[in-house]
Amino acid sequence: MRITLADSLGMCFGVRDAVALALSNPQPRELTVLGELVHNPEVLRQLSQAGIRSAASPDAPVATEQVIVTAHGTSDRQLADLRARGLRVLDATCPLVRHAHRSLRRLLAQDYFPVVIGRAEHVEVRGLVGDLDEYAVVLKPEDLDQLAGRPRLGIVAQTTQPLDLVRQVVARIRARFPETEVKFLDTVCQPTKDRQEAARRLAADVDVMVVIGGRTSNNTLQLARTCAAEGAATYQVENAADLHPEWFAHAGHVGVTAGTSTPDSTIAEVVEALYRFDERRTPTDEREREPAALSA
Repeated sequence: MRITLADSLGMCFGVRDAVALALSNPQPRELTVLGELVHNPEVLRQLSQAGIRSAASPDAPVATEQVIVTAHGTSDRQLADLRARGLRVLDATCPLVRHAHRSLRRLLAQDYFPVVIGRAEHVEVRGLVGDLDEYAVVLKPEDLDQLAGRPRLGIVAQTTQPLDLVRQVVARIRARFPETEVKFLDTVCQPTKDRQEAARRLAADVDVMVVIGGRTSNNTLQLARTCAAEGAATYQVENAADLHPEWFAHAGHVGVTAGTSTPDSTIAEVVEALYRFDERRTPTDEREREPAALSA
């Protein structure tokens, strides 16, 4: 059984920076993460073991004077509310999420009605629209009903949505409202684009794809959907314990990719488990021989 890693996979710089910021706190037990710093259980376990506390949401009561906003960002209103509560705020927002916020503000300044392509319940999207009194969040065709009668629409996207999907939604909006002026600013982040493209190429060439990442991670979910669309049998796992040997019983070629909040150590553990499923395998490729030496 041949095992190949995607050319681009795993933890992105925004997640690495957010985790590093939290772990660098000299008094970890006096820090509370507002929500999930990143959507990965292994990383959340690491933070908890370091003594860092967590709260379900930015609105939840906390027992520390210092809090940290997650990599997914939040609204200016929420930040102001936290400071009004007397809390000291560390902001771990990914720079590419900040770019999405700036892009949306630019569209507003140009008198476009704000539209976000993404999952309405996702923390990043809630942060994007949290300062707006009027907006639309769209993803499915039926969501477009919110846009009727708007003369100008300014569109951005949740940073972890696949660019192909985002472009399809933009095309549907333009086709449905031909008299409306539509301006789209591409805010899908480059790490998402890179991992999507690498996963697509690899999935087209393998029998089975393993996608590693948290079950609540949107970009991991989208990677799995992309791989399945290429025809590969696709399995999304959080860690090596989720693997089942029977998935690979007849696989000649297995591909591996991982979401942008997945640690290198988790990827390495999954690859090692795949080796054990095929004891007769003789590695010939140095990249496959050294799974611990992964880079995002």
